[in-house]
Amino acid sequence: MQPHENTGHPRRWAILGVLVISLLVVVLDNTILNVALRTLADPVHGLGASQGELEWAINSYTLVFAGLLFTFGVLGDRAGRRRFLLIGLVLFGLSSLLSAYAQSPGQLIAARALMGIGGAAIMPVTLSIISNVFDPRERGRAIGVWAGAVGLAVAIGPILGGALLEHFWWGSVFLINVPVVVLGVLLVALLVPESRDPRPGRVDVLGVLLSVVGLVALTYGIIDGGEHGFGRPTVWAAILGGVAVLAWFVVHERRSDHPSLDVRLFRVPRFAAPVAIVGLVFFAAMGVMFFSSFYMQLVRGYSPLETGLFFLPFAGAQLVFAPRSAAMVRRYGGRAVATVGLVLTSVALAAFAFIDVDTPIWVVLVAFFLQGVGMANIMPPATESIMSALPREKAGVGSAVSNTVRQVAGALGVAILGSVLSAVYRQDIAATVDGLPAPAREAATESVSGAYAAAAQLGPAAPKLIAAANDAFVSAMHWAAAISAVVAALGILIVLRWMPGRPATATADTPVAERELAGTT
Repeated sequence: MQPHENTGHPRRWAILGVLVISLLVVVLDNTILNVALRTLADPVHGLGASQGELEWAINSYTLVFAGLLFTFGVLGDRAGRRRFLLIGLVLFGLSSLLSAYAQSPGQLIAARALMGIGGAAIMPVTLSIISNVFDPRERGRAIGVWAGAVGLAVAIGPILGGALLEHFWWGSVFLINVPVVVLGVLLVALLVPESRDPRPGRVDVLGVLLSVVGLVALTYGIIDGGEHGFGRPTVWAAILGGVAVLAWFVVHERRSDHPSLDVRLFRVPRFAAPVAIVGLVFFAAMGVMFFSSFYMQLVRGYSPLETGLFFLPFAGAQLVFAPRSAAMVRRYGGRAVATVGLVLTSVALAAFAFIDVDTPIWVVLVAFFLQGVGMANIMPPATESIMSALPREKAGVGSAVSNTVRQVAGALGVAILGSVLSAVYRQDIAATVDGLPAPAREAATESVSGAYAAAAQLGPAAPKLIAAANDAFVSAMHWAAAISAVVAALGILIVLRWMPGRPATATADTPVAERELAGTT
């Protein structure tokens, strides 16, 4: 084979388009539900769901999705990636229908969990197929498009959800998935080639089970602690139990002669460093997106649709800069590009520590734009570094690890930063609510949304309570934003110390991990 010959699939760019369509529907569903929560709580126009039921409608999806990503990435490599993609799309479409026509909060929670299974089957194999159909020289550009689609979908979710709710009933936020899924199934069947690991060996059943149990327990503990507080024994039992099971998983994988994940890979900086960066960035970013939505809707008084539209600068930055980041990596190296991206992201997150009740809204828009530019130049070089460390037939492992870290870190960011937000808010609002009736005091102390609900019943005392709640929430937001900026900035140190610089030219056909591990054994 000549060095200049392209080894990619002839229809690789059309295949990438199909994969982006498949990916959009999964990522959209991570954010689209947030704007429908108030409607779902309405007993007339929604399901009359309680606050706890609304939280589980979100978390049942996240919990199952994160817990199964790793397993399905590994199984997709063995059983066939196109097959897993088709199964995942069909399951996602059917569960979207069930969600749209749910008759009770319990049915919605169950349907959302089923959607998580479908999403976990779809997401890791999209990246695996990209690595299989693209020549290594084009893979970075393709992954840039993939990463841009992820960022764009995150931002489009609230906008699309708000627009649908203004014209249709709440089930439309789920029903919109169905035509996209039908289109995706048809195009996958027509265009995407089947691929799998040519030497699958034996399935590591114990390793798969340990990874699922450990991730589900850890994620459950994080989410439950964020919702109800970390002071209960059951929360720490889930978190510590999950960590213990994952430690068992690592020990088992090191000893197994047919591991589902070669944990030695984490000794390779080109693999371990970008995985850590992905985790830190999504911990910080998802936490800020969580509280910024409350800030826009409650403190500033914008509607769900208007709040969604404020994410357009983030979406636009992802759309413009993510596909171009691969060229930047080739020119300047992954270390330089990722460092600039992390600096921009840290600055954008830190900006929220200075945003007040009456800060001009253009400042918020600029912060979102900078965050979008920064993340657009972090994810593609990080993902490319992860994937290039592995041979093509093991692509599902890299994809699953990257996506699992992103989901778990995002859940941890929402849980921990949400807990900081709640603790500071309660401390700051305490003096103001001391003289209120007990029901109003409890509601106002619980959250800023509770304070607004209590104020509606107080008459002349309402303006004072609302002003105090806004000030307390903004003060709490400043603390959470500062922590998120510090976490993102830690990624800069990791990049400078361990990320590779300009792409190496030697031994191009041998994956980095194989070369480096060969030198250490």
